[in-house]
Amino acid sequence: MTATPDPHSQPDFYKDVPFKRLIAWGIDAVLTFLACLVILPFTAFTGIFFFPLLFLIVGFVYRMITLANGSATWGMRLFAIELRQADGARLDAGSAFAHTFGYTISWAFFPLQLISIVLMAVTERGQGLSDHVLGTVMVNRRASYR
Repeated sequence: MTATPDPHSQPDFYKDVPFKRLIAWGIDAVLTFLACLVILPFTAFTGIFFFPLLFLIVGFVYRMITLANGSATWGMRLFAIELRQADGARLDAGSAFAHTFGYTISWAFFPLQLISIVLMAVTERGQGLSDHVLGTVMVNRRASYR
């Protein structure tokens, strides 16, 4: 088993990751919004009345499925970053669910999201709150890292 890369001996794995993560989040939010717009007619447009809940559910499912299938959302893949577990393995369905659940809880309680943003900006591995709890880390994707 491999562990996650060391930020001191392998800094390239963490170079620009917080910025890439921010831009990937924006792309994922747009994709989630577009998916909600596609779903809206299938709710006979009643989804307009509970659009924030629809956005939350669609976003949760999108994030969990994409993390479980490639350890990265489509936005993350676009910027060549991915989440890894503490042992260096890709996320499986259980860890993808746990990470998505933690991410959703962080958004539900703004102080937690603020803490997460600060942690991503100041920690050497750029880990958010959910990452710290689960031991996951966001890294630049490389063919040599397995």
